[in-house]
Amino acid sequence: MSRSMDPEQAVRDRYSRAADRVELALCCPTQYDPRYLELIPAEVLEKDYGCGDPSAYAEPGQTVLDLGSGGGKICYIASQIVGPEGRVIGVDFNDDMLAVAEKYRGEMADRLGYANVEFRKGYIQNLRRDLRAVDRRLEQHPPRTSRDLAELEAQAREQERERPLVADESVDLVVSNCVLNLVRPEEKDRLFSEIYRVLRNGGRAVISDIVADEDVPQAMRDDPELWSGCISGALRDEAFLSSFLRAGFHGVEVLSWSDDPWRTVDGIEFRSMTVSAYKGKVGPCWERHQAVIYKGPWSAVEDDDHHRYERGRRVAVCDKTFNLLRRGPYAADLIFLEPSEAVSLDQAEPFDCSRTEDRHPRELKERGYRVTGGASECCGSDAGCC
Repeated sequence: MSRSMDPEQAVRDRYSRAADRVELALCCPTQYDPRYLELIPAEVLEKDYGCGDPSAYAEPGQTVLDLGSGGGKICYIASQIVGPEGRVIGVDFNDDMLAVAEKYRGEMADRLGYANVEFRKGYIQNLRRDLRAVDRRLEQHPPRTSRDLAELEAQAREQERERPLVADESVDLVVSNCVLNLVRPEEKDRLFSEIYRVLRNGGRAVISDIVADEDVPQAMRDDPELWSGCISGALRDEAFLSSFLRAGFHGVEVLSWSDDPWRTVDGIEFRSMTVSAYKGKVGPCWERHQAVIYKGPWSAVEDDDHHRYERGRRVAVCDKTFNLLRRGPYAADLIFLEPSEAVSLDQAEPFDCSRTEDRHPRELKERGYRVTGGASECCGSDAGCC
């Protein structure tokens, strides 16, 4: 990154202008469910800059966090989906964009009949620091010396510890729409770690962003117009997926991929991609005599913990893996087998998850099982099929 180009300032300036007047160069054409657009004010719709619709994956009752919430469009869509029992939090560091979003919060609550949206000022790569609290301290006690600056920083660190902007494991779904690419390269790993931190166990991140098919050269990264235009800060598509894995996510899946590039610069293609990833693979492994069978169509697949599932084989898994596979993107591809005599957790022994072994069918049956019987009434899935 060139010393002459400050990415944060470039983004602040570009999006402040975009909050004042519509800038078409900041967004890709994106389809949203028209049902949720009818209630949203025109100014919010016009000043939306994104490349996908991660809000489509929200569910009723969830707490949703939108990173880089801008004028609030995704937040106001998600608020309708999660309903009065849900909650939506938007985080952005740009005052002008936050002003657009906040301007319509009361009006949207009146239209919906409930208020479930709030906007907070912060950096998406540091979801602990409350920038409005920093602003208040600066207004009340403007620093005049280096000691004043040190005290300000100490107070900010205390706030991060005691009253984080977004608390640990407090969110069901993290979404973001064409914003992660605006974070400095050296801070991107921290960004993904923060997403992981605020999600509850079993929670999910759905991120729409611009990715590149090649690594972006330094000369393009040093261009403030390309950076603030969601171009030169883009990760290579493979590196984007790997960032989730390094942060501890599992079940990373490409939900959508734009066949045609949004822009091509010096032969490098930049396109929109939406990725889903889950939190929840940490924890102890217990032996409860469970197994899964991979249905196909591939001859074999491997999960993020390097467990290999060959088509048609009963693979022994621990209780944690068994329950993890029953959620998210895996369940439709697997058959789940539990023993006829359940093993309680307090009786379970440790399971060695570093290995992949078959589960013998006898381990799933009662001890001494020696039944010999006739045909069942139905040998298929439909009544009267035999």
